[in-house]
Amino acid sequence: MKALLLFLSAIFFFGLANAQNLDGAWKLTHQDGKEMNDMEYIKIYQDDYFAFGAKRISDNHFVSAGGGSYNFTDGKYIESLDFYTVDPSQIGTTNTYTLDWVNEKMVISSEINGKMLVEIWEKISDAKDDLTRNWVITGRKRNDEISRSTPGARRTVKILSGGRFQWIAFNSETKEFSGTGGGTYSAKDGKYVENITFFSRDDSRVGASLDFNYKVIDGEWHHSGLSSKGDPIYEIWTPYAIGYKK
Repeated sequence: MKALLLFLSAIFFFGLANAQNLDGAWKLTHQDGKEMNDMEYIKIYQDDYFAFGAKRISDNHFVSAGGGSYNFTDGKYIESLDFYTVDPSQIGTTNTYTLDWVNEKMVISSEINGKMLVEIWEKISDAKDDLTRNWVITGRKRNDEISRSTPGARRTVKILSGGRFQWIAFNSETKEFSGTGGGTYSAKDGKYVENITFFSRDDSRVGASLDFNYKVIDGEWHHSGLSSKGDPIYEIWTPYAIGYKK
């Protein structure tokens, strides 16, 4: 009997730990009681950072994006925004929410301006691969020469987790937003493939697939191939926590 109780306790705590792991890709299913049938919101969590992108399903028109660092402890969920297209004045602010788990779904709620916000998110996947991480670009190669830069307020971030990716170019100091795009991806045996599901600069790019080569060298992602315009690229991405220094 004692062994059974210990076994059941282990299952309970294992399940609780898994439920509280935000890393991966999530889809917004309900907002304030309304089912999200006409909009697609995908949110990615990885390495204490999050990013979301939203589009209109009927025509793939880009709607909004936001993201930044987060902390989740004892049911208290805090987001600090680095970029937010809906209301740039919110960039740099920190917002506190209540986060609950209901039937393996994440319920985020808070009272904002006298109104209650309630969002229900369902996890798509928490799959991992060679490139699962939050990255920031720190280098490029041109004519066999590598140029390096130190990301500051102006930076380009790329977050990959749960088979989803999103890149974002922004300036958290001036609150300028330069662009974002994302979708599904695969990374295996040195081949990296992106399938675009939203793109802020050009809705017509949705549905395109791009093939690249990749290597992880000394913990950095070396990304090479042809851009969406057909130009050769060679980029070096560093783990965000290492490459970006506040």
